[in-house]
Amino acid sequence: MSLTRSDLESRSLQQTILQSGTGIILSEAQLQESLSQTLLQHQPNSDIWLFAYGSLIWNPVFKFAEHRIGKIYGWHRRFCLWVPQGRGTPENRGLVLGLDSGGSCRGIAYRIAAADVSSELTLLWRREMVVGSYIPRWVRVFDSTEQLPAITFVINRQHRAYAGKISKETMINSIATASGELGSCADYLMQTVNGLMKVGIKDKQLLWLSKQVLARQN
Repeated sequence: MSLTRSDLESRSLQQTILQSGTGIILSEAQLQESLSQTLLQHQPNSDIWLFAYGSLIWNPVFKFAEHRIGKIYGWHRRFCLWVPQGRGTPENRGLVLGLDSGGSCRGIAYRIAAADVSSELTLLWRREMVVGSYIPRWVRVFDSTEQLPAITFVINRQHRAYAGKISKETMINSIATASGELGSCADYLMQTVNGLMKVGIKDKQLLWLSKQVLARQN
């Protein structure tokens, strides 16, 4: 299964984490404060762009008016966040993607209409910021014609779930074997690869990783 819009609207994701005892969640007030601080750089009553690099590509669940292929610099897509549930268990933690410092990343920029900014970003904060493992950050997305100021979610290197320097073997083994209530890490990887391929993005690192994971499973 995948995370749904109703999961976010009902805050069932937060309840699941609380009941599992696997993490400390941010309160709704803390999420709103984080969102408000981020929007200080945004002109009120105007559209907003969001840069997606992982599951938001193949399972956005939020409303958007337009999407474009774009590239950011100074950050790269990497499996760098340990998850003890969702895509793993406390006994066999999974790994999911984050934006780590350095390099560049191609992904999708979504434009959220001004009328939907409040409701849709509230859902996004409940999804991406629930345990504080990411940091919302403004970046510049370069598409074929212009630069777009956009919000994205980069990895919080100070968070206890940050996977720093791990070996390729550790990464491959975790993705190949970890699974939770939202499905397996392997499916998460393949869906990301396929989502990127559908819009014409070939991520060589993820393609290599997918081959290694499939070989590990066979």
